[in-house]
Amino acid sequence: MEQKLLAYFSKILPLSQEEIDAIVATLTIKIYPKGSVLLSEGEISSEAYFVLDGCVRQYFLVDGEEKTNNFFTEEQWVISMQSMTYNSPSKHFLACIDECTLVVGNREKEELLYSQFPKLATISRKVMEKVFAEQQELSGSYFTDTPEERYLNLIHTRPELLQRVPQYIIASYIGVKPESLSRIRNRLWL
Repeated sequence: MEQKLLAYFSKILPLSQEEIDAIVATLTIKIYPKGSVLLSEGEISSEAYFVLDGCVRQYFLVDGEEKTNNFFTEEQWVISMQSMTYNSPSKHFLACIDECTLVVGNREKEELLYSQFPKLATISRKVMEKVFAEQQELSGSYFTDTPEERYLNLIHTRPELLQRVPQYIIASYIGVKPESLSRIRNRLWL
């Protein structure tokens, strides 16, 4: 399983055997059952995750209604950046949509690896740049795209989500009620 993470890092910068051994020695891999909550609103995040298998959903609770704003699947990072960086309470939830196998990391392990292997800090920075760019693109689409355009984008960029995520959560993600998603789907396939 750790080969997925090592392959991911190696795409960014080649790793020496010593770096690989150090990463493997610090890895914690956990399996979380479907429905597990990794982080709740109000908690301070102390862990980051790399998805080996499964799907994690990020959502906010607004007036008692869940508003999904992201999904994290294989080879993606799940990080509550604001909470972890500033040691502040999270404003969102992170929950497993299905059974998830995740690499679990924390700041202490990360800093230890960086002090021993400065190249890993460079890899981490590049990972964060990628995560930030993806988040910026996603949040921008909520200001520029209609729900139908967001749905079409989901079909083209992440079609596997349509099979593994319940439709009411997909509706929340594109910013509509489930019945509106049904109308959008009917319009698109007529």
